[in-house]
Amino acid sequence: MRVILQGCAAVLFCGMVGAAFAQAPTPTPVPPATTVERQVRTLANRDTQIGIYLNVLPDCTSGPLPTIRLVTPPTAGKVVVKTAKAKATNYKACLALEVPAYVAFYKAPPEFLGDDALTIEVKYQGGRTEIQKITVKVSGPGNQQKI
Repeated sequence: MRVILQGCAAVLFCGMVGAAFAQAPTPTPVPPATTVERQVRTLANRDTQIGIYLNVLPDCTSGPLPTIRLVTPPTAGKVVVKTAKAKATNYKACLALEVPAYVAFYKAPPEFLGDDALTIEVKYQGGRTEIQKITVKVSGPGNQQKI
């Protein structure tokens, strides 16, 4: 009788462990990082917006803001990220919205002219990652683009 109870207990335990493994959620695959390359033109010693980062949900409300990391800093200038409120109209299905955002700015020193490069990593909730390789073309006061 004792042997039968021990055998039943072992079968019951193995059944529970197997059920626990069978019910364990399968991990969702993490999408690969997307790489984006952009160019920005600016003048020396001037704050220039190089990116705006926000998260708008399908119901037109704000989701959690992404995490931003400076992977490769610029060789000459500086990058600063500030918080802001982004206002938009006719964005996807949203007729009008106002959501929090991060805005990235680049500023070159007054004596610098030429190209500067930086890399920013943006991680969104859910595992989506975007690598932004930004080339900043810094020119002097006489070389700005005519509009």
